[in-house]
Amino acid sequence: MGLLLPLFLSFLACILGGLYILGAFRQRCPGEPPLDKGWIPWLGHILEFRRDTAKFIQRMRQKHGDVFTVQLCGFYVTFLQDPLSFGAFVKESREKLDFGTFARQLVTRVFGYKSNNNERIINDALSQKHLKGHGLQIMTEAMMGHLQNLMLHDFGSAAKQKTWTEDGLFNYCYNIVFRAGYLALYGNTTSKTEGNEEKAKAKDRIESEALFHEFRKYDQLFPNLAYGVLPPGGRKEAFRLMRYFWDALSITKMRSKDNISGWIWNMYNIRREEGRPESMIDRYMFVLLWASQGNTGPSSFWLLLYLMKDPVAMEALRKEVDMVLKGSGQEVCPDGPPVNLTYEMLMKTPVLDSAVEETLRLVAAPILTRSVLQDMTLKMADGREFFIRKGDRMSVFPYVAIHVDPEIHPDPYTFKYDRFLTPEGTKKTDFYKRGKRVKYYTMPWGSGVSMCPGRFFATNELKQFIFLMLVYFDFELINPDEKIPQIDYRRWGFGTMHPDREVKFRYKFRY
Repeated sequence: MGLLLPLFLSFLACILGGLYILGAFRQRCPGEPPLDKGWIPWLGHILEFRRDTAKFIQRMRQKHGDVFTVQLCGFYVTFLQDPLSFGAFVKESREKLDFGTFARQLVTRVFGYKSNNNERIINDALSQKHLKGHGLQIMTEAMMGHLQNLMLHDFGSAAKQKTWTEDGLFNYCYNIVFRAGYLALYGNTTSKTEGNEEKAKAKDRIESEALFHEFRKYDQLFPNLAYGVLPPGGRKEAFRLMRYFWDALSITKMRSKDNISGWIWNMYNIRREEGRPESMIDRYMFVLLWASQGNTGPSSFWLLLYLMKDPVAMEALRKEVDMVLKGSGQEVCPDGPPVNLTYEMLMKTPVLDSAVEETLRLVAAPILTRSVLQDMTLKMADGREFFIRKGDRMSVFPYVAIHVDPEIHPDPYTFKYDRFLTPEGTKKTDFYKRGKRVKYYTMPWGSGVSMCPGRFFATNELKQFIFLMLVYFDFELINPDEKIPQIDYRRWGFGTMHPDREVKFRYKFRY
């Protein structure tokens, strides 16, 4: 009996300790948000959350209100879903709410890259230099050249002029935009090694096509990889693809290219000066590829699809791009040079800008997450205050809170190309909830310190692609009665959503 008692007490202590770690004993304290732990220890609500994030957030919001804490895989996450109070989240000091810790953990898991604490400072400085202002103009010009190579290399060919080509719309859009963006960032084949410029461009088309197909394989594994729920076979394939891209995007390979973007070169050189191993820098090149090219192609798919389902929108955008083209003194001619869509021309497209913003409102669904570094008080716009514990996480899901809120955006699930235009044709920024102006009326790019630094380049990529499609091509759905696909719920939280099925369309040159 003397031996059994200590063993029993030790066993009981282990059980109680395990339950404590699993969160079984956490209770809501006075002043904290409503707490909903779920019925599965440690896992909490993760299964429902992963199955359909938007539906889960809507259910929790109806049950608990605009602020609530849930348990997800051992973490306690407080969701703030009142858009009038988003400033308290966006503007909170980094000493209290930190994006970097969560981001570094995710990047290590999905790209194999281990970042430094000063990573954000470096990235912000280089993004300001290369992805805005004059640097953005240079990047936009490079993107234009590669879009012309991929989309227009058969233009003027008699055999191609009147021939319809059929394809999957999602594959076509993602393929073209990804490959052009990749070539603009990571460089193109030099004509010196291939003999002439045409052979170099042909090689770029072939090699970028192969790279895209491998990228799509990885992209389909990405959500489950990020959540750590890939089965063994999937993990093996994900690591194979990682190694493929570490090699394909390596500095050794890039040194043989021409026209590598200043953004990429500076990212490499600064990390080399810091003494980072070249193998780790190669991994970072993969991070930059996914971050810069993972969302623009899918966004272009949705916009083209919405246009083909809305003849009024299609006509309005065609009219605008034709006017901009005419104003630049250019015209489309099979025997002439390709249209050069400049940065200045892209600044004269308010209708296209509105259509792009409306598309992102409907299909961009990031989850913005911060680590809580110290106990803090969340102050709501209506005067309420909530105590948030150190060690927890805070998140905002703008898609439910803003993008599809019918009070902010009436008829929220309908594409309205002019939703973000005033009657005078300028950008509309006045949206309201409960009679108060909403500052954050869309958040497709995130917010605050985590706002996507490449959003201006990504927007230009998207606009350039759509512009060229409207100027050079006739395109239509194979089935005119095609319904808009549902979104693939597995991708909630990772930027632009994908469709749950492909849509067949056809296209041909207009001239």
